Amino acid sequence: METSFVVSGFGGQGALFAGELLAYAALEAGREVTWIPSYGPEMRGGTAHCTVVIGDEPLGSPLVRQPHHAVVMNLPSLEKYETLVRAGGVLVDRKNVV
Repeated sequence: METSFVVSGFGGQGALFAGELLAYAALEAGREVTWIPSYGPEMRGGTAHCTVVIGDEPLGSPLVRQPHHAVVMNLPSLEKYETLVRAGGVLVDRKNVV
């Protein structure tokens, strides 16, 4: 089974660290993992995000178009990922779990 996550927020909110922590926890549990950060020019206060894919078998691709789950920490991230989370997935924003 494979599960994908997006963690997104303003640069400095810890989105990349949160995704990295999730990836290391999965590794410690013996799972296959990919973690890809995106922070280029966003480091100066814009939106930064990372994707994490966790699986039981070797992973074919680290790219995530429709994540199973998203954790968003700011309004631009909510607007971007709200419609991309798969049906039945979980979207966690700073105020709600959808």
